Amino acid sequence: MKTLFQTSLKLASVLLLLFAGMAVTAKAQSAKLQIDQLDHLANKAKETVDVKLDERLMQTTAKFFSGKDPDDAEVREILKGVKGIYVKSFTFEKEGEYSQAEVESILSQLRGSAWSKIVSVRSKKEAENVEVYLMTEGGQIGGLAVLSIEPKEFTIVNIVGPVDLDKLSRMAGQFGVPELGIKRNKPKKNE
Repeated sequence: MKTLFQTSLKLASVLLLLFAGMAVTAKAQSAKLQIDQLDHLANKAKETVDVKLDERLMQTTAKFFSGKDPDDAEVREILKGVKGIYVKSFTFEKEGEYSQAEVESILSQLRGSAWSKIVSVRSKKEAENVEVYLMTEGGQIGGLAVLSIEPKEFTIVNIVGPVDLDKLSRMAGQFGVPELGIKRNKPKKNE
């Protein structure tokens, strides 16, 4: 009886550790980046943009687009399925107002099997660096992250949820989403 109890206790401990590990892995693979730790940069910045549209606010925002106007219907279609849009952008008076450690706090979240860097643009002359990452879940895009790192500006855009790149290109310039240079596919005409 004592042996059965010890074996059961060991099995329960192993299962508990296994489930805890799965929960940590699931949390680590979330499409929502942890960017709030950068809030302290707002005290140093001359200009700050902070957009937090969670799933509830996304649904509320979608209701403002009636669907009667073709543009409204398009925006409503774009927002369908998106669980959140999060943007932090800091513009500084002088260089060196943010550290590489702060940049690394974001980049470390993007290093994993779920995230893939799809675009990297570097300009040594302008000292600019833009990186675009996609998170895939079961063959579908589950999130997008854009980092723009410049000497006097640091911007993070995080879109959570199924992302259709063609639809996303239509969202550029709205809700804090910058122009990403994604070309829209034009419908083919029947010949």
